[in-house]
Amino acid sequence: MLGVVATALGGPEVLQVTELPDPEAGPGQVVVRIRAVCVHPADVASTTGEIPRGPVPTPFSPGWDIAGEVASVGPGTAEFAVGDRVVGMIPWYLTRGNPGGYAEFVAADTDWLVPLPDGVDFAAASTVPLNAQTAQQGLALVSLAMLPAGSSILVTGASGGVGGFATQLALQSGFRVLAQAGHDDEQWVRDLGAHEVVSRSADLAAVGPVSAVFDAIPLGEAAAAAVEDRGIVVTTRPTPPIVPARGVRQELQLIRHDHELLAVLVGQVAAGQLRTRVAATMPLTEAADAHRRVLAGGLHGKIVLTTG
Repeated sequence: MLGVVATALGGPEVLQVTELPDPEAGPGQVVVRIRAVCVHPADVASTTGEIPRGPVPTPFSPGWDIAGEVASVGPGTAEFAVGDRVVGMIPWYLTRGNPGGYAEFVAADTDWLVPLPDGVDFAAASTVPLNAQTAQQGLALVSLAMLPAGSSILVTGASGGVGGFATQLALQSGFRVLAQAGHDDEQWVRDLGAHEVVSRSADLAAVGPVSAVFDAIPLGEAAAAAVEDRGIVVTTRPTPPIVPARGVRQELQLIRHDHELLAVLVGQVAAGQLRTRVAATMPLTEAADAHRRVLAGGLHGKIVLTTG
């Protein structure tokens, strides 16, 4: 099969298309014929070594979120059958690229996967697992603060994958949502239902005070300036500690795979209760160019790699 591996640490040029052995499904596994794999900033960071717990030894395959069809089933595996449509998240923080999703096939634990309803196409489905789970789990940290009903929350990066889902899920939870949009992307954020859209160039200290900040970019101290005394800030990557004088609680949200949560979120996408978007699809063999587009920024949606 064809796959894409990082042969060294560096920029997009380290991604090489190569022939890899066809995977075989072990007990509790299925082989997924990958139709779509989402390109995340985390994939780009993996090739440069800028990820939590340090660089991964090369060669490795990037890729967290996959969607496709079951091609074969391992011994004693009854959760799926050949031909089933599935979507899932390779827990890359555990596999460290062995396997990764940049391939035509992958042997996946059944717990990584959930059924994919017919009404959701593969490309859109592949944008859901990592981003939506991170958003919901981050909001669960906010809920621990026991904020009053209708409290305000600022979501940074609301035009992006995690921020877009966080905006929608915060609205579902009854928050008054102020959402920071990227340049020329304000309408998308308004359409998600945000109560107020904040410009990317706005001084966030003048936006608040809000009860909570979901810092999906993250901006760190600049976003924390919007939160009220004894409020809460949740970030999606490590940031410097916030000055503690105001009693602001700081939480770090790093993804952990939750099979049941993923099934719920995919169901919401299928029902039209959560929106996602794809900026462009590109062949798997153009993974290096896809990384260049992510690094260039300005995307309105996710880049998705597809196979034939």
